[in-house]
Amino acid sequence: MERLQKVIAQSGYCSRRKAEELIEQGKVQVNGEVISELGTKVNYDDEISIMGNVINVKEDKVYYLLNKPRGIITSTTDEKKRKTVVDLIGTTKRIYPVGRLDYDTTGALLLTNDGELTNILIHPRHNIEKFYIAKVNGIPTKEELQKLSNGIKIDGFKTSPAKVKLRKMDKKNNISVIDIVIHEGKNHQIKKMFEAIGYEVIKLRRERFAFLDVKDLKSGEYRELTVKEVKQLYSLNNK
Repeated sequence: MERLQKVIAQSGYCSRRKAEELIEQGKVQVNGEVISELGTKVNYDDEISIMGNVINVKEDKVYYLLNKPRGIITSTTDEKKRKTVVDLIGTTKRIYPVGRLDYDTTGALLLTNDGELTNILIHPRHNIEKFYIAKVNGIPTKEELQKLSNGIKIDGFKTSPAKVKLRKMDKKNNISVIDIVIHEGKNHQIKKMFEAIGYEVIKLRRERFAFLDVKDLKSGEYRELTVKEVKQLYSLNNK
């Protein structure tokens, strides 16, 4: 037997955290009975339904790495009918993005139906590295970049220490390109970090998520992860 929220996450319906919310809200039934207590254990043969929809707890897991283009929504659906990252993946399975990239941000994005792995990758305690390349209006000083490295206050919280390096500067056009590695994934975090030291990000790309990069993928292209890569991602749970 296994905890209900874990089984829901493994089905790919949602992350474990979201499953816990649904259970507490009384939206989950097991064999026709509403379950609202966290920690309830179930068998994989039990019929589990969420808001009346029976979920497949034995669905094969799939894992994709996408080089997200600019102008695509990081979501499964969009009320304005704009194209989403899920629309770019050729699968009939119900997949969702792991974390977010802004509408105008490009680069490495994982999509899967594995809720358990998603929970590992988005949990702050695992310190998953996200490597970005930011094109910035202006040329920050060493002292200003050091503030980002040390952690800086945005939206009432202080960011964790980051790795920051000036990659290139164009004094004529007053533009710089900066490498930055962070561990969190707050809303618009990179842009807000630069805003905090007085600079505007005009272009942003996530070059790498954990150890996965998109150097061999053109914009809009994707590939399935190998079994070895999936195991490596799961191993991050032990760090």
